[in-house]
Parts: sequence; structure tokens; C-alpha cells
Amino acid sequence: MPNAETAALLRAVLDELCSHVPASDANTRTNVASSLLATVQEGKPSVGDLRQAGMLALRRPPTMWL
Repeated sequence: MPNAETAALLRAVLDELCSHVPASDANTRTNVASSLLATVQEGKPSVGDLRQAGMLALRRPPTMWL
């Protein structure tokens, strides 16, 4: 579980990346959030690392679809 500072950063990046995603599209937001959390679990990522991981998640289908 991320600390409060990391959680706030994750929320900010998620909101930024998903600003164009309709609120009703919970699957896309969940996929991006999952990618962001995985990036955090790999180490201490920068904001740029988080944005890159989130953008990749927006471009590819969730793994459950593969």
C-alpha cells in the first residue's frame, strides 16, 4: 500500500492521463491505475515513469483481454 504522498501522486497522474476517459469507463481507469501501481511496486518511479506507464496502458488492451 503506497504512503499518502505516493497515493496523492498516483491519483494526480491517473486523473491527468484519464481526463479524456468518460467517467462511465471504469475498465480503462482501472487498467491505467493497475499499471501505475505496478510501476510503483517496481521501485521508486519518477512522475515521468508513471506517465509513461499510464500512457502505455491507455494504448494497449488489458491483459485479461489477451
